[in-house]
Amino acid sequence: MHTVLLVPVPLLEPWVRERWEHYAPTWVSRDPSFTHAHVTVLAPWAAEPSADDLAAVAKIAAAAAPFEFMLSTVEAFADGLLHLVPAPAAPFAALTAALWARFPEHPPYAGAFPDPVPHLTLDQASAAVSAASVRASLGTLLPATCRAERLELHRYDEGDCRVLARWPLGGPLSGRA
Repeated sequence: MHTVLLVPVPLLEPWVRERWEHYAPTWVSRDPSFTHAHVTVLAPWAAEPSADDLAAVAKIAAAAAPFEFMLSTVEAFADGLLHLVPAPAAPFAALTAALWARFPEHPPYAGAFPDPVPHLTLDQASAAVSAASVRASLGTLLPATCRAERLELHRYDEGDCRVLARWPLGGPLSGRA
C-alpha cells in the first residue's frame, strides 16, 4: 500500500482507466471519484498521514493558484515508460518542490530520480506498444487542454484504491474526500 499526492486529469480518465483494466485489473478503483489519469506531485507519500500532515498539504494547495496546461506529445523515458509531459511543467514542479520541502522524508519516487519530470503515465513500451501506437490510440484526445484545479491524496492498495482527501488549488483549507 502507498499513497500519492497528485493532480487529477479527468479528460484522459477513460483512456487511462482502460489501460489499467488491461494491465492490472485488481488495481482499478471502484471509487467513482478516483482518477487513474493524473500527474503525480509526490509519491510515495505518508502511508498514515497525520492531521498535521494533511493540514500542511492543505496550506500548500491553498497557496498554489489553479492553472491551465496542455498535454500533446507522447514521450518515452529511458526505461520505456510512455507518458505525456504537461506544458507548462513548472507549476507541477513547484508543487513537488513545496511538498518535498515540507516532507523531506518522502522524496519524489523514493529518491530514484534526482530531477523528477512531471508527467502523466500512459503505457509501457514493448514489442507491441510504441509511442506512435499510443499516440494513434489517443486519437483526438490530444492535444488536451486541461486545468489543474485540485490536489488529491490517493491510496493505492490492490483491491482498494481510493481518494482519501482533496484540496482545491488556491482555495479553502478543508481536505477530506
